[in-house]
Amino acid sequence: MTDPTQDPRFLQDPYPTYAAMRSACPVQSVATGSGGRTGYLVTGYAEAREALAHPGLSKDTGVFFSGKESPRRLHPAVAHTMLAADPPRHTRLRRLVTAAFTTGAVTELRPFIARVTGELLDRWPVGERLDFMDALAVPLPVLVICELLGVPEDHRSDVRRWSGELFASGRPGLADAASHALAGHMTRLIAAKRLSPGHSLLDRLVAARDGDDRLSEEELVSFAVLLFVAGHETTTGLLGNALLALLRQPAQLDRLRRNADEVPAALDELLRFDSPVSTATFRFTTEAVTLGATEIPAGVPVLVALGAANRDPERFPSPDVLDLDRDAAAHLSFGHGIHRCVGAPLARAEAEIALRAVLTRFPGIRLAAPPEGLERRHTRLVRGLAALPVLV
Repeated sequence: MTDPTQDPRFLQDPYPTYAAMRSACPVQSVATGSGGRTGYLVTGYAEAREALAHPGLSKDTGVFFSGKESPRRLHPAVAHTMLAADPPRHTRLRRLVTAAFTTGAVTELRPFIARVTGELLDRWPVGERLDFMDALAVPLPVLVICELLGVPEDHRSDVRRWSGELFASGRPGLADAASHALAGHMTRLIAAKRLSPGHSLLDRLVAARDGDDRLSEEELVSFAVLLFVAGHETTTGLLGNALLALLRQPAQLDRLRRNADEVPAALDELLRFDSPVSTATFRFTTEAVTLGATEIPAGVPVLVALGAANRDPERFPSPDVLDLDRDAAAHLSFGHGIHRCVGAPLARAEAEIALRAVLTRFPGIRLAAPPEGLERRHTRLVRGLAALPVLV
């Protein structure tokens, strides 16, 4: 069948399409682009969870495109990140980065996150209209990940712009150029840190060791790019999607407004309800794989629709209802298995602090535009808002 994600209506609300596909068959063949290429789209929860951890599904794009003419010209540091690696290489890389990206590092960042959130909210004009994305959801995660990586202040607007261009749907030339600009910047930043070491996460990655093993220069650049992009894009989408969901559900919004201490517990349901990652990154079968009742031949791309899996009624009854009493901890928005998002604790900390502060300081916040007409970002991977007009 044709790729439903190319329909403009899908960007606004993909869930009816996902539900229809899942009802017909939770794993089915779809067109994946021009040139007659096809792959399989997974929309069922059980099948998605299995696919995310299946040893017969590889993420090594270098192997997939070996001997083929790749349609993209991404910089290797972007194309061959830890997300595009299989064990044992993935195991080694994740072990090294986890040694630097600890829970303690996130805990240490909480005062900084709270301070930046407060400073951004101080600029909000009470009683006036503003764009929540521009006023908080975009700058907060960018400032936090730049602080974490040690990106100088005068470089932050450039790296944010390049990161956004990486996800430009239908504009591969722009995304490819952005990948080279971002990788070049991170290469120069790493060189500067070697000359003058500091205390940032990137400095710790430069020094990270596991016995005699350490990250190569190419791996360092790759990690810097991955952590910057993944470290804010998901959180930006989470903040916008979560606030919009609450603004469209006054009873749920009022509940958190009256008891902001419930925000941390509500995050799983907000993540499940409208995942900031719509489709997981590229996988392909290394052998014939059976998911559910569907057999997928070897050498075929597989796209796992995390947002669809999170709305599977077989796993989450009444999935189209935002229910803050639901136990949604099993959602797949951060993935599953060995590739589960290493930055999930940071994203949760930022979302908790930001949403709690917004609801506490601006209890009268409300939508300033019809929700059906809100512009979504034109990207298959990330589900997020281009703008979210609110009155505060």
